[in-house]
Amino acid sequence: MATLEEISEENRKIRFLRILVDFSMQLILQGNLSLEEARKVVEGVKAHACRLFPGKEETFELIYRPRFRRILAEKYGGSSLQ
Repeated sequence: MATLEEISEENRKIRFLRILVDFSMQLILQGNLSLEEARKVVEGVKAHACRLFPGKEETFELIYRPRFRRILAEKYGGSSLQ
């Protein structure tokens, strides 16, 4: 069973990741980034998420990748994402 300190640390990591994802999405939507730059932002977020939560790459792909795909499609058009 996890200690209060471990639970607190896990919650801190989750909050940080949420802030990072939200900030990155706003940067993509409101910034003046090229599609390639936006993709690099997404991959940077994924790399950081994997450092925070080792072994949880699939979780990122299931939860966050679809959200990023939607905003990339919204800003750059669906056909440019392949």
